[in-house]
Amino acid sequence: MSPPILAFRGVSRDYRSAGGAVLRALRGATGELGAGEVVAVTGRSGSGKSTLLHLAAGIDTPTSGEVILLGRPLAALSDGERTRLRRDHVGLVFQFFHLLPHLSALENVLVPALVAGDPADAAEERARDLLARVGLCRAILRRPRLLLADEPTGNLDEETGRAVLELMLALARGEGSAVLFVTHSAELARVADAVWTMHSGVLERAA
Repeated sequence: MSPPILAFRGVSRDYRSAGGAVLRALRGATGELGAGEVVAVTGRSGSGKSTLLHLAAGIDTPTSGEVILLGRPLAALSDGERTRLRRDHVGLVFQFFHLLPHLSALENVLVPALVAGDPADAAEERARDLLARVGLCRAILRRPRLLLADEPTGNLDEETGRAVLELMLALARGEGSAVLFVTHSAELARVADAVWTMHSGVLERAA
């Protein structure tokens, strides 16, 4: 059995308020995703969903426990090493698309490949193919091993959102990526292989 692409091992994350009080945003989270596995994360606003994604991407580090990406504990890496690992192996999709207004749609999709120094011709060919398939998205241009999405369909109506999400998952599964996405929609969550629910920083897993 191959090792998981992403694993949380008893992960907690505390923040300190301006007044000195400690807020525990995540409490002992444990779970993992393998290649081709799709997991939806649900829960109320402020329950810890975004914290979980930030930790998975190495944007943040845990107060305790371990986040392991592709066999590497993220807290043991330098900021530069985490940035390179995220750039090369993680795709990020956000509710607000963070497009650069002075670039064309094709150029926006090409941004991560150009920053990483990928061959321009091959990157443009894949970008045009992705755009032809509903304009989906900079995040999967470089064939990431892990795709993280925070309310990726939040700006779309339900039918369009489901179509885009299903296309995103089909592309990711076809290329063996693991997918972790946050959603408030029970219907969208049902397309996942499993659902993780957040309650006040506590992660509950259900098949």
